Amino acid sequence: MNKAFTRETDAQDDEDGTPGLPPLPAGTKNYITPAGYQRLRAELLALIDDERPRLVEIVSWAAKNGDRSENGDYLYGKKRLREIDRRIRFLTRRLEIAEVVDPALHFGGDQVFFGASVTYANRQGDERTIRILGIDEADNLAGEVSWIAPIARALLKSRVGDEVKLQTPGGAETLDVLAVHYPKP
Repeated sequence: MNKAFTRETDAQDDEDGTPGLPPLPAGTKNYITPAGYQRLRAELLALIDDERPRLVEIVSWAAKNGDRSENGDYLYGKKRLREIDRRIRFLTRRLEIAEVVDPALHFGGDQVFFGASVTYANRQGDERTIRILGIDEADNLAGEVSWIAPIARALLKSRVGDEVKLQTPGGAETLDVLAVHYPKP
């Protein structure tokens, strides 16, 4: 088979996003906690120092084995290298624009800011606790939401005892802020 029909498009190589992560809204900062920044930085360094050089060795070895069009190690290795390079570009850009915010600075406060764990209740009395984090570190399954999420935007700057309005697809919902916690310094 001709290589012209197996090559992926250049557009795929130029993507800087990672599937599943929404882009930052235009004109906003990339807020991130110190722990989140360190995790992204550690991932970047692991890709650059460990995984990429190891994969380059494999691809180099596979390229020396002859016919590259049917060489699985070579084809898979090249594809994986493109994925790693794409992730490196993404992490580099995100870390360059990151604004590290330490939520521990608000320890003991009752107002909701970035990094807060907020307990709220709806009108039916259902309580829920979420933590407001950066877009690159939030994990919905762990009760963490990005600061750009509608629930986080509704809660930001509110205080314990406040009622906030949250616009949902089913209409406006009123939430009561019950508690606000920050990590200890």
